This record gives sequence, structure tokens and C-alpha cells, in this order.
Amino acid sequence: ENIEFQVLNEVLVHRANSGSLCSLRVSVDGEFVTHAQGDGVVLATPTGSTAYSLSSGGSMVHPTVPSILLTPVCPHSLSFRPCVLPEHVEVTLTVPEHTRCHPSVTFDGGASRGIQMLGGDRLVVTASPWPMPSISATSTTADWFRTVDACFRWNHQPGARGFEDAREERLSEADPRPRY
Repeated sequence: ENIEFQVLNEVLVHRANSGSLCSLRVSVDGEFVTHAQGDGVVLATPTGSTAYSLSSGGSMVHPTVPSILLTPVCPHSLSFRPCVLPEHVEVTLTVPEHTRCHPSVTFDGGASRGIQMLGGDRLVVTASPWPMPSISATSTTADWFRTVDACFRWNHQPGARGFEDAREERLSEADPRPRY
């Protein structure tokens, strides 16, 4: 049975209540890429890149970068690192026929919509042909960095200037009027 979902943020394939490692065959555009073992895999949109994918060690991706993020969750191998794929690819996660863990799939964090996968089941993920429009107060980049700064205190260090400090400095340099 084929079931289709539209997601805004991410698809999570995880070991659910199993104490065993989640084992998944990962293919991109029909080509085998790797055998993933760990707590699961996150496939995220740029919008979802600052959610579970980021918490699992994935990159933050600007919302205008057309991409799919492939992020392992607690991988068994330290060499299995997150990667950013172009949006036109088809990512397939397949559960091996003989597996100890029957992973669950969760869409946009919805626990009530979790679906258990069995041996031989496949999850195929593609970017939606319908992009999600967004509204920006100033510019997409400025709004995104302002949000990342506000939510995560991104790269805040004692004595370091944040995004707003640098913006204010740029504005004051552009304004020839003396400041008192």
C-alpha cells in the first residue's frame, strides 16, 4: 500500500521503542549510498534544518537553498556524517528483510501519525513540486539570520557582537549625521 504525505520540516525514521539499532539501506536516485545503522535518519527540508536535523548534528540551511538534508541520528559509525543533497533527487530508505528493529516513520514531529515499517518496506522522499511561499519583513537572509540569532543565540560568545549589533553599526556608518 502506498501512502503519500506532504511535510514542511522533516521525515524521521527512528527505532521507536526498540532497543536494537535501526538498520536502513539508503539510496539516492536509485543508487545505493550507504547502510545506515543507529537510532534513525532525518530527511529535512531547509525549513526543517533548524529542528531535529540540527539537534542531530546537521547543518542549518538557508530557506532559499533548494535541498534535502540527510542527517543520521546517533549513527553507529562516527564516519556517517550529515549531507545536503540537491532538491531534485529521490531518497529511498529501505528496511532490510531480516531486521531486529522495525522502525517507525514520523512526519513533522507528529507522534500520532507514526507509521511502523516492516522488513522490505521502503520510504521514498522527494521535494514537493509546490514550494512553500514565505513573507519577509526585510529580506529573506536578514530575517533568517535574525531568527537564528534570536532562537539559538547563534555563535554568541562573551564580548562578541551579534547580528543586530553588526547591523546597527552598518546603519550608523551609512548615516552621516553625528550620534550623541
